[in-house]
Amino acid sequence: MIMGRLKQEKHIIEVMIRIYCGALHQKGMLCDDCVEVLLYANSRLNKCPFADRKPTCRKCPHHCYNPKMREKIREIMKYAGPKMIYLHPLIAFKHLLLELRS
Repeated sequence: MIMGRLKQEKHIIEVMIRIYCGALHQKGMLCDDCVEVLLYANSRLNKCPFADRKPTCRKCPHHCYNPKMREKIREIMKYAGPKMIYLHPLIAFKHLLLELRS
């Protein structure tokens, strides 16, 4: 089943936050700070002006995160991105394809 673009982005960011938090904060459940980042990211994706035509965050012309959250999400992506290749190879491959297409 093909996921909608925004639904897929939400799934990718949640997986990345779970990798990051599980390694650096706590195992099992997300810590409060990471839950806050996830809720913020989902709220921003819900308001995305590009809807299902959304490019990957790196190639998006409209940066919708406030500076504090943008820095936090960069930190999460920088940590979790390389680990996605080993932990979630299919998701990582799909994301790479989307980035190349954008």
